[in-house]
Amino acid sequence: MASAADQMAQSINLAKFAKATDLKKRLWFTIGALIVFRLLSYVPLPGVDPTALGLLSQKTTGGVLDFFNTFSGGSLSRMSLIALGVMPYITASIVVQLATSLSPKLAAIKKEGESGRKKLNQITRYGTVGLTAIQGYFIAVGLETLGASQGVAAVIEPGMTFRIAAVISLIGGTMFLMWLGEQITSRGIGNGVSLIIMAGIVAHLPTTLINLLEGGRSGSLDPIRLIGIVVAVVALILFICFMERAQRRILIQYPKRQTQRGMQADRSHLPLKINTAGVIPPIFASSLLLMPLTISQFAGQRVAGESAWGDFIISLNQYLQHGSPVYMLLYGAGIIFFSFFYTAVVFNPEETADNLKRYGGFIPGIRPGKNTENYFDYVLTRITVIGAAYLTIICLLPEYLVSALSIPFYLGGTSLLIVVNVTMDTVTQIQSHLLAHQYGDLIKKAKLKGGRLR
Repeated sequence: MASAADQMAQSINLAKFAKATDLKKRLWFTIGALIVFRLLSYVPLPGVDPTALGLLSQKTTGGVLDFFNTFSGGSLSRMSLIALGVMPYITASIVVQLATSLSPKLAAIKKEGESGRKKLNQITRYGTVGLTAIQGYFIAVGLETLGASQGVAAVIEPGMTFRIAAVISLIGGTMFLMWLGEQITSRGIGNGVSLIIMAGIVAHLPTTLINLLEGGRSGSLDPIRLIGIVVAVVALILFICFMERAQRRILIQYPKRQTQRGMQADRSHLPLKINTAGVIPPIFASSLLLMPLTISQFAGQRVAGESAWGDFIISLNQYLQHGSPVYMLLYGAGIIFFSFFYTAVVFNPEETADNLKRYGGFIPGIRPGKNTENYFDYVLTRITVIGAAYLTIICLLPEYLVSALSIPFYLGGTSLLIVVNVTMDTVTQIQSHLLAHQYGDLIKKAKLKGGRLR
């Protein structure tokens, strides 16, 4: 009986999906945009010798840029037009949001509504161009010296012409990805920038699985350890799904009103997610951490051995290797900071308390107004501590285990967190579109019946 009911519900859902033409258009647009993103990742920078790109991959293997390369879908190792991905855009967004919280002038612009949002987006775009130009210049400088000690020239004709062409190409690639993400958000399904990052991570998944299974076949990886990795990944995905759906529900009561059954009080619940910030803290923390490390990684190749400053940069890159204690400490601190910061941006206790007071709602045992605001702040702080600890454990513990146990599995907790989070968000939006389509059909039928009755 249960299986028959499930099959019937599945056929009904498929029937609804087949009729939702707008949803299908959005899905096809999203898939097409992601295909364009993947194709661009194979277009190399002008003036770069493709045979030297393998050397770049060898020099950065095991370093922090592997993390960056995963987020960009392998574009960095191939030195494509979109080698920097959307990370400069995310970094610029972080800077603008932090400045909005600190600057009264920018805070006033934010309160202007839609026009203020457009002004802040324009500032973010200008910041993206500036950050991409800085990172692109140091990448171009680093490429000119890449492989020089081995007698391999990564750049065919080094010089200022190549640097300018590389910077312009990288700016164009990043800005195009930013525009593509905005188009996916408005005309497709899900958050465009998050989907682009997820597509880059998923593109590495087949290679990761093949290497893992090859290690088990060749005997370099113990079968028990292989099974343990699979079980750990499944358990991690289930734990992420559980925590992302976990809520702290606050009881809200409204004044009594007269009904057919007498005086009754309306009650509802205000759900507060344990992880209110979602996947934003790991993305923000990694973006801020990767920007200076990208510059130092490529600049260090240029000045290595020439001065004390060059030796310092090389030492810094060694200390900040992926999985090193210093890297883990900085990354964890960034996740915790952005968990609290972004939660404060998303949920405003003062505004929520004022809205409840305006509509007559209150929390039983808590006075409306300032006391309600303090209660919201108290509860939100407590659950954010749990959410920040959860994100930190998910992102850092797998990285530590992989590096400590020398496991050849490079899909870390951050990557799994992003993939699971974005997938859940996209599925939720698809369900919302299906529900809206169903209600639209019901309204049309009701109108037709009403017209016939007249």
